[in-house]
Amino acid sequence: MKTLSKETLLLNKVDVQPAPAWWREPCANTECSLHQLSPYIGKIKSSIAADLIERYSKPGDLVVDPFCGAGTIPFEAAMRARRALGADISPYARILSTAKLSPPQSLRAALELAEAALCEASQLPEPDLRQVPAWVQRFYHPKTLREALKFASVVRTPGNEFLMACLLGILHHQRPGFLSYPSSHLVPYLRSRKFPRQRFPEMYTYRPLKPRLLAKVKRSYKRFARPPQRAVLPFQQTPVERVAVPPRFGAMITSPPYMNALDYGRDNRLRLWFIDPKLASCGYNDVTRRRQAFIDAITSLADKVDQGLRHDGFCVYVVGEDVARSFDAHPSEVVVAIMRQQAPSLRLKAVMADKIPDVRRTRRDCRGVKTEHILVFQRN
Repeated sequence: MKTLSKETLLLNKVDVQPAPAWWREPCANTECSLHQLSPYIGKIKSSIAADLIERYSKPGDLVVDPFCGAGTIPFEAAMRARRALGADISPYARILSTAKLSPPQSLRAALELAEAALCEASQLPEPDLRQVPAWVQRFYHPKTLREALKFASVVRTPGNEFLMACLLGILHHQRPGFLSYPSSHLVPYLRSRKFPRQRFPEMYTYRPLKPRLLAKVKRSYKRFARPPQRAVLPFQQTPVERVAVPPRFGAMITSPPYMNALDYGRDNRLRLWFIDPKLASCGYNDVTRRRQAFIDAITSLADKVDQGLRHDGFCVYVVGEDVARSFDAHPSEVVVAIMRQQAPSLRLKAVMADKIPDVRRTRRDCRGVKTEHILVFQRN
């Protein structure tokens, strides 16, 4: 397991501790089912997020997450009597986080909304598939694709984030409850070699949208818990440098994008296309691609923390380590150095190292990120 350099640890007078062993235990069958609305590559496990919130914030605190991705940290904060502020540059993160933080009040209400949207979509004219990119068409039976396109055009409007998230959650997989031809679930790649059409013809037939969407809505309410709306601040879809942080907050807990290890635009390209066809080729997440962009983002955060974190408050970074080592130092080294310079009122209090066996939090072949460092800073 890679770790911080001895010089950094000695300078900050801390040791690297292993993460709690129970962090590796699965939580998919116990967490709120809203966490499973739609997959998000690199997301933090809900059980880990909950533990960090309990450790490093207090009830009533405002917990800020400027790289909130799937909204896991804001959701768990709101469910634990904290106020929550989530932000991210990704439009997919905005839809997914808003859907989880402001879902319909009940399953009945959600089903009524879904039925109304399906009815509205059914009355729209048939879309011209010649206007759809060939790479998108390859994933679907033409009739399925037309239904999905009409429904997406209805739920793109503000206020329909929950229904859009449900659609995005069933866009691709080989299981019968999903819309596409056989493909991976997390990252959209067709699996025609493993499931050739000649041997599995049933996997290439028309898959109607309505029963699958309604089933997805019902699954979302299997272990349903709605965050208190008074605890949730409006989501900010913006680069981290422009995140408007209140003058005083209790904790910042966040997981910056994995530098040079994940490509959130490419890995979410099909979902982004359904959100807005112009987004699939948009390189919106520059933080993961350029060293200087990563440094600029962390520098901006350090300034915000130094100005706004309350006395004795905590700032926690969950930093993925890049095996390829495109930096002269690990990303954690970069974060520690920036915080030391830009946020002198904070001190590095603890470092935990966590192996990442859960493939949902990294690439399938695990070549990208295998270790996370949890860097815990506290205001003196």
